[in-house]
Amino acid sequence: MNLENFFSELKRRKVYSVAIAYVVGGWALAQGIAQVLPVFDIPNWVVRLIVVLIVLGFPVALTLSWFFDLTRYGIVRTPDRAPEVKIQSAEPSASSDKSIAVLPFNDLSPAKDHAYFGEGIAEELLGALAKVDGLRVAARRSSFWFKDKQAELAEIAGKLNVGHVLEGSVRRDGNRVRITAELIDAGNGFAIWSETYEREMHGIFALQDEITRAIVDTLKLKLAISPLPASRSTDAYDAYLEGLFYSDKSTAAELRKSLEFFGRALDKDPQFSRAWTGIAKVWLWLADAYVPPLEAYPKVRDAAIRALQLDDGEAEAHVYLAETKRILDWDLDGAEVEFNRAVEIEPNSTPSNYFIAALHAARGERDKALTYLRRADRIDPASLWVSNFACELYRYFGLYDEAIAAGERALQLDPTFAHWGEPALAAL
Repeated sequence: MNLENFFSELKRRKVYSVAIAYVVGGWALAQGIAQVLPVFDIPNWVVRLIVVLIVLGFPVALTLSWFFDLTRYGIVRTPDRAPEVKIQSAEPSASSDKSIAVLPFNDLSPAKDHAYFGEGIAEELLGALAKVDGLRVAARRSSFWFKDKQAELAEIAGKLNVGHVLEGSVRRDGNRVRITAELIDAGNGFAIWSETYEREMHGIFALQDEITRAIVDTLKLKLAISPLPASRSTDAYDAYLEGLFYSDKSTAAELRKSLEFFGRALDKDPQFSRAWTGIAKVWLWLADAYVPPLEAYPKVRDAAIRALQLDDGEAEAHVYLAETKRILDWDLDGAEVEFNRAVEIEPNSTPSNYFIAALHAARGERDKALTYLRRADRIDPASLWVSNFACELYRYFGLYDEAIAAGERALQLDPTFAHWGEPALAAL
């Protein structure tokens, strides 16, 4: 290692930061001790001994900072620097003509009170299409980011790197629902398929399956098997969609409201596995900001286990169970088993790839972490959280140019987004 690389490595391992913090903290501590201890008639040799210990601790702190790093995932061993290569967006797994973004369906109901239903139907279609082999589907957070924004379809498709866009509207009046859906070729802006359906609510599951099949047929793909209905009860399903709507909000009141709706769904249908998955998700988000983790994570675990007892194919439930194993039990091997199961079920799921990337980062497994990060970034390019995570992870692995680029992208998505700042600044 030449001298230039050595100093670069000191920066990457944050030895400079630790040195400055130690000197400032040690000086302040020594001054405080010198002022306070004589008040209690403590001999001067004790003061001198403490100062000597502070001085002797300096090289120890620098040595520890070289080998270990304090991250949001805990204290981890700092990985060795791998040969730095320019990180580019991974190529999509399917060609652009076999890719799609599903936009939230507009609410055309008389009272304009069914936005949750329009978003929920779009999300259900997105989930069904994501299971089609050979079709790349932009993640929900990225697709829904364009809601209420003045953006042309060509711009949306370009930012999400997809060849097709599905948009539509819902109009609900009592027990009747009208859904209009349109599949647009982003290359020329023309609709290649469109249809209007009018049904009673009890036919909503068959209708979603019909739309999914029509899109798959239009794109000349094959749907191996029709997904099972989410619930046998349309009342439970309606409550679930409303819970799903509030579960993607950010305030404590809205998140708790989603818990109420998921609870109503389970009252109507106790076998509704996805409602339990929704409950696990909400408690995880509440633990992030509003509820003490040791109070929230046991509820995450209980809900995830209930979901998986009903349906082991609930990929997100495996993700949330894995997080409880990591946080509550410090069982990284058990967490990895659950994360791998989630990725096996839904390889193009943002939560599955996001969280398993974090696990491999905590273990210092650079290549694995970056592989899953790039996949999450590819399927969810307009996600603030993925961009912020990318910024942090690239900085952690010493890829400073990529870290700054990811932070700038988060800022472009939302100039008020504050979370990107720390890792981006640390990369400078």
